[in-house]
Amino acid sequence: MSAAVLGIELAYWQSTLIRVVAGLVAVLLLTGGVVYLYLFKFVSFMQSRLGPMEAGPYGSLQLLAEVGKWLQKEDIHTEDSDRLVFGLAPAVVLSSTFLMFVVIPAGPDLVIANLGTGVYYVLAVSALSVLGILMAGWASANKYALMGALRAGGQLIAYELPMVLAVLGVVIMAGSLNLQDIVAAQAGGEIFGFSGIGNPYVLTQFVAFAVFMIAVQAELTQTPFDMPIAESELVAGYQVEYSGIRFLVYFISEFATAVAFAAVASTLFLGGWALPTSWGLSAGVMNVVGPLVVATKAVLLVGVVFWVRFSFPRFREDQLQKLAWKVLIPIALANILVTAVFKVAF
Repeated sequence: MSAAVLGIELAYWQSTLIRVVAGLVAVLLLTGGVVYLYLFKFVSFMQSRLGPMEAGPYGSLQLLAEVGKWLQKEDIHTEDSDRLVFGLAPAVVLSSTFLMFVVIPAGPDLVIANLGTGVYYVLAVSALSVLGILMAGWASANKYALMGALRAGGQLIAYELPMVLAVLGVVIMAGSLNLQDIVAAQAGGEIFGFSGIGNPYVLTQFVAFAVFMIAVQAELTQTPFDMPIAESELVAGYQVEYSGIRFLVYFISEFATAVAFAAVASTLFLGGWALPTSWGLSAGVMNVVGPLVVATKAVLLVGVVFWVRFSFPRFREDQLQKLAWKVLIPIALANILVTAVFKVAF
């Protein structure tokens, strides 16, 4: 939210503070809504049960009850753990998640920082979570935590490559790393001369979209890519020694990161906050409608993530690595080549 939107003159620090607070509130509300809608209800209906029903109407306050329970639990650590690193690890993971939202636009003026290298920034800060996970595994002084952290490090590094390569196709199409420019290119584009729906890149970059969403599933360590926290093998992996509020931070980070990646995917491939330019809606209208549009797209994509999570069995470690290095990366490279050729030719 900027001074122009508010219609009053604000200092830079005041405008920035309003944007940050509004962004944090939006992220927490979206994350809470996603947890209730998918983790508590959607999955329950998939498994022919009702899910939580006691706290609030239809269990709508169950998340608050869960948070209250975690806040009451004792914050413990092992005798041999590195207390400083052990405590910092969840903060690093959560910071990585919230930093992703800094450049995701929700309207013509609704972005915390409109960076010219927005795509590069998102991919860079999303990789910081690996450091937090490795810190947690090493500092826990637990062999299962360390094994889970090492698995996570290998998995996240492997799947960052196809994710980056998938995004390159979109960057070539839009000719910019700025997320607002990418949204504008889709909103003002045409498909065979028809501008009624713009040109959402999911239609021309459907291969890149598929690669990106598979990589997102792996980056979130969600089934079938949940080797780092495989309960049947590693008793929750790098999170095994965490309790109370620190475990709550990991829980929030997991779902907030899912929302963040879904918002990035909707921005890159589904047109983000914008509706087609041919519809003639003003910037003022889109500052109101835009957040609803991008939030709806992000929530739907998170639903796909959870549908996959509760529908597929876990990969073996060799299958997981083979999919990244021998399948997704070659496909993403081929997509870049084809996109570049068509961009030059047409």
